[in-house]
Amino acid sequence: MEHLFKQLRKYADGDMYPYHMPGHKRQAWGALPQQLYELDITEIEGFDNLHQAEGILQELQKKAARIYGADESFYLVNGSTCGILCAVSSALPSGGHILMNRNCHRSAYHGAYLRNLTISYLWPAYMKEYDIYDAVTAEQIREALEQEPDIGAVLIVSPTYEGRVADVKAIAETVHAKGIPLIVDEAHGAHLGLAEGFWPNSCQAGADLVIHSVHKTLPSLTQTALLHVKGERINRALVKRFLHIYQSSSPSYLLMASIDNALEFVELDGSKAFESFAASYGRMMRHLGGCRHLHFLQATQPGGGSEQHNRQQKKMSDQEASKQRELADQNPKQEQKKLPRGRGPDRQDIGKLLISVKGTGLTGHQLYETLLEKYHLQTEMAAESYVLAMFTLNDGEEAYERMTQALLEIDGSLPDSLEVGGSDEGTEAQSENSGIDGSAKPWGEAAIPLAQAWDMAGEEVLLENGIGRCAGEFVNLYPPGIPLLVPGEIITKELWGKIRRAWEQGLTVQGIHIYKNKRSDAKMGSEDEDYESSVCGEGIYVKVI
Repeated sequence: MEHLFKQLRKYADGDMYPYHMPGHKRQAWGALPQQLYELDITEIEGFDNLHQAEGILQELQKKAARIYGADESFYLVNGSTCGILCAVSSALPSGGHILMNRNCHRSAYHGAYLRNLTISYLWPAYMKEYDIYDAVTAEQIREALEQEPDIGAVLIVSPTYEGRVADVKAIAETVHAKGIPLIVDEAHGAHLGLAEGFWPNSCQAGADLVIHSVHKTLPSLTQTALLHVKGERINRALVKRFLHIYQSSSPSYLLMASIDNALEFVELDGSKAFESFAASYGRMMRHLGGCRHLHFLQATQPGGGSEQHNRQQKKMSDQEASKQRELADQNPKQEQKKLPRGRGPDRQDIGKLLISVKGTGLTGHQLYETLLEKYHLQTEMAAESYVLAMFTLNDGEEAYERMTQALLEIDGSLPDSLEVGGSDEGTEAQSENSGIDGSAKPWGEAAIPLAQAWDMAGEEVLLENGIGRCAGEFVNLYPPGIPLLVPGEIITKELWGKIRRAWEQGLTVQGIHIYKNKRSDAKMGSEDEDYESSVCGEGIYVKVI
């Protein structure tokens, strides 16, 4: 089968004149290159229709299914958001009951809202040493399903935004034992399961619906994604129905060609690229082992890799262990605090480098700005106490060398008075940790169902005045787009503190409004149409109901 890009190129080089959309008629204007316009077509003779694929697009989707181990796969040009909306909608009837991660992307909540679903939440364990939430476990899901037997589907996130990989095989077995489907938002895991020595993807692990953002971790254009279906628990006709609803009726052939191109790359050069990916990561982490203050969540891979890969991993482990023993001999008390950070065998994706600043006196935003302004390194995101950098198959050695050198320099510039490996001291003022630990739920309880709360009238109040009231709008950091507040949830003092600190540190908080002199208009009387205006406060405002 000929590559889609080549077919587009062949058509552009022919003498066919377009008496059809798009309106640019394959003629460039402005600064955009001519080739973009030449290859940008609509559904015309010979190029199939994504919403009723019978030709080239059908063959491309079959190839995607074969590569990932799915029964059927669908190209998405509206991003993973489209796939998540479709998966949630097709897995459950309107008014159904879904169990899902509380740290899901906003699109999962949007799907639940559109289908008027009852939501029960999975509360992942909190990894206090890194201020992130772990992947959910099969045991957590088993307990939840026993407590609420009317749950009709389960949705989990794996890998999480920070790279935590769930044991999807065990989870799928647990969910299927109840006779219900498992949806996996694997947007950040399109590279999984494609090479020996890497964690399997969720199709291979037995999930029923899996969503991949091809553009996040593979060489594809932004907004490209895949939806995979496996098994007989999902009604395929419903999947197609909701794809018609959520997917554009004018899909971009440039975007679809980029999906094809990325999967072609995986098939032709994937083995070599994945081996280089793992080796480059290993070298970077060995060098970063010299940091005394910044610390990192060590990524691991499952057993079963190549002999060379396994030897590299063992060498890394042996070197790190030797370094830790040396440090412990020098200062046993300080090293005692560092050792828990090395979690041993773990499920962390090598595509995510989590750089923790706990104990350094820095905030995540400060490190983010330093990397950006001084070293010209644009990382994925900053949080209160860490920065997240992403690596993919397309990163060359320069990417690893520049990040390594920058972090070593930054770490070396930090005062020697800081404890080796960092401690939580000195960051209490910046993080206050909000009383969140491994057992506490970090989010407020839902007092009003989402499907009802989001449609209710509300008012804007100072955030601190909203404590104890229900949120009327989503509030989240972007990235990653995971809600801190969901409509209907009670605003707690801890959440108020977290939102305030995020804004004060310069993080992007969506769903709040900042006013310097917010004015309140109050009607004087039923017969007097004049309004009295008064200053009611300065600060962060949020919608409450």
